[in-house]
Amino acid sequence: MTEQQPPRIEFPCDYVIRVIGDAAPDFQEFVVSVVDRHAPGITEEDVAVNSSSKGRFSSIQLKIVATGEPQLKALFEELKASGRVHMVL
Repeated sequence: MTEQQPPRIEFPCDYVIRVIGDAAPDFQEFVVSVVDRHAPGITEEDVAVNSSSKGRFSSIQLKIVATGEPQLKALFEELKASGRVHMVL
């Protein structure tokens, strides 16, 4: 039996991330500002926001141009280190 390797991503490419955290009036602004530091040039069309059914959580989906694994790792680490983000997918 051969071990399957995950598909290789060819950079640069469009890359979608989803950030989930506690709902707050400034959560979207916070997430977009962090992501924009690592992947500048986000537009309104690149951002979609959804709230949980009870309104406790917010999910923000962003389309970025990923330039490499170091960029993605730094972005994910900064979001998680903020204490405001529960999950980054």
